[in-house]
Amino acid sequence: MRKKQQGFSLIELLIVVAIILIIAAIAVPNLLRSRIAANEASAVASLRTINTACVTYSSTYGIGYPTSLSSLAESATASSTAADLLDSMLSTGTKSGYNFTLTGGAAPGGIVQTYTATAAPASPGQTGNRYFFSDQSGVIRQKIGGPATVTDTPI
Repeated sequence: MRKKQQGFSLIELLIVVAIILIIAAIAVPNLLRSRIAANEASAVASLRTINTACVTYSSTYGIGYPTSLSSLAESATASSTAADLLDSMLSTGTKSGYNFTLTGGAAPGGIVQTYTATAAPASPGQTGNRYFFSDQSGVIRQKIGGPATVTDTPI
């Protein structure tokens, strides 16, 4: 008479581990692509927020557009040096795997008439593939593989 077997055999366990590894090999690249897509969508939304904050700043303080993200930062009392228009994460220039910059243009007569805002992936190919650009026109532009400029494709 045979003894009743308890548990799994080594072969059965190896087969289960192999199946799990195959599923993981299929799923991980899709997971990375979805994370990149989410980071890129967040970057576009953040640039829209920056554009809105710049227009609000300009109409509120009457000195044109801000010259840096810190001018839009959170503050207990809003002023032209810390307008309390952006959250603390975005005003530091880093959010969701992207680095943001805001640069004010020339200020003839003390009024800044232009600005440029950019979003670049912190780790290209890992946190994002596309670079984004916007200016006082409010149009967000994109480019793959390098910094976007005013001549690149609008979204």
